[in-house]
Amino acid sequence: MTDLWTEDPRSALRVGPDFDLATFDRAGTPAWAGDKAQAKEVMKARGDLLSELQERFFAHGRSGGTRKLLIIVQGLDTAGKGGIARHVMGMVDPQGVALRSFGVPTPEERRHHYLWRIKRALPRPGLIGLFDRSHYEDVLVVRVEELVEEEVWRKRYDEINRFERALVDDDTVVLKFALMVSHDEQGKRLMERIERPDKRWKYNPGDIDTRLKWDDFQAAYDDVFRLTSTAHAPWYVLPADRKWYSRLAATEIITRTLAEMDLEWPRPRWRAEVQRRRLAATMSPEAFAESQAEAKAAAEEAAAESGEIHAAADALANGSSRTKRRKKGAAKKRAGKKDKAGTRTSRK
Repeated sequence: MTDLWTEDPRSALRVGPDFDLATFDRAGTPAWAGDKAQAKEVMKARGDLLSELQERFFAHGRSGGTRKLLIIVQGLDTAGKGGIARHVMGMVDPQGVALRSFGVPTPEERRHHYLWRIKRALPRPGLIGLFDRSHYEDVLVVRVEELVEEEVWRKRYDEINRFERALVDDDTVVLKFALMVSHDEQGKRLMERIERPDKRWKYNPGDIDTRLKWDDFQAAYDDVFRLTSTAHAPWYVLPADRKWYSRLAATEIITRTLAEMDLEWPRPRWRAEVQRRRLAATMSPEAFAESQAEAKAAAEEAAAESGEIHAAADALANGSSRTKRRKKGAAKKRAGKKDKAGTRTSRK
């Protein structure tokens, strides 16, 4: 059912030079040709693939690999940041996920540079770091609430770009998701929190104060996208009025990113036949015979499942590569036409 994606969502949702937050359709479903029910089916299938890829990624780190994955999730109240952690990362082994939420800085954190707490929470090799809010709070909330002078927060965009460049140079893939909910939808979600007893724990009266500064926050986000969406760490802006779509898109982007790493199970530094003999010496003949029969069946099942996962991952990775090649080819063709047109004009 992957053909329901008409385009790689990384291309459809990536902030480019023509991105306009003011006209962005927050109820849209870019590049998705299916409906909510079909999205649920694809999410389930992707969950199996994502879980396998994440386990390989975790094993990569445990065996001396250096790759890390950092996922940054930003958005205003009710945008669905928690849903990414619960419904997307909830499909993988929690021991391979390093979740961190960044709220109001603690007294200790205030005594340090604003990136200090971020650096302390960065994922180790083989881990997926998930930041619910991040260093971008220091050019969003800090700016809107006027917690520091403008000359201070204005300098942070370039500093953040350098920081993220250093992360990428250190073998970290940085995925930045901005969940953009509409003003009306946010109002309805806040009202639900007020009306439903089981949701009231999520509500904070200060949410209304923040909502009253909607235009200021939109302007701050606009600058974040314009100034910090880079080639090495681009922003993906996810329409958030339909929660199922933002979760689907995030799942697809994360899965494709891991698939393109093309990770294999690490080879052990010990020999199976030697360890088998050592273990057999501690077992009864009956238990050893049973273990061999069970292990053979389990190995065959694992090999079949691994083959299916590998094929699915290859299809995703190769599909992304084909899309990139097609875009490059189209760009070259357009450039060629411009060159010819320019030559004809100069001859005239």
